[in-house]
Amino acid sequence: MGYWLMKSEPDVFGIDDLAARPRKIEHWDGVRNFQARNMMRDEMKKGDAVFFYHSSCKLPGIVGIAQIVKEAYPDFTAFDPQQKYYDPRSDPAKPLWYMVNVQFVRRLKRTITLEELKQVNALKDMPLIRRGNRLSIMPVTEKQWNAILALE
Repeated sequence: MGYWLMKSEPDVFGIDDLAARPRKIEHWDGVRNFQARNMMRDEMKKGDAVFFYHSSCKLPGIVGIAQIVKEAYPDFTAFDPQQKYYDPRSDPAKPLWYMVNVQFVRRLKRTITLEELKQVNALKDMPLIRRGNRLSIMPVTEKQWNAILALE
C-alpha cells in the first residue's frame, strides 16, 4: 500500500465537500503539474491511503484521511473549454492530464498544522516540509504516515 498527501484549498474543495459527495467519492481533477501528474498516473494505486491537506488558508494542515478508489484516467476537465482546468493542449486521443478518484475515510480528531509538522524530527525529509515544494500531490513514507497519525 502507498501513502500520499493531497492538497486542496478548503474554499475550493475541502474535506467537508468530499464527505458530502455521493458515496463520499469524487474525482481529483485540475492537477496541472507534470511531476504531480506523473505520480498520480504512474504510482497511485487503488487502496492507497491519502492525507487530505487544506492549503492556502488561515490554518494550513492535515484535516482528514481519504483513499484512492480508482486509479488514474484522463482528466476530462482538460478537454472542455467551459471548465476551469481546460487545457487546449490536451486531447482525448492523447490526454495530457490525469485524475484519480478519492473516497472520504474520516476527519482527523483535529487539524495537524504545517507548523506542528515542521517540529517533528521524523518528518524532516518529508516533501511538504522542504522549502519551496509547492506540489499538490506528494508521497508519504509509512514511517511518516505513522508519525503524523501519532500526533492526532
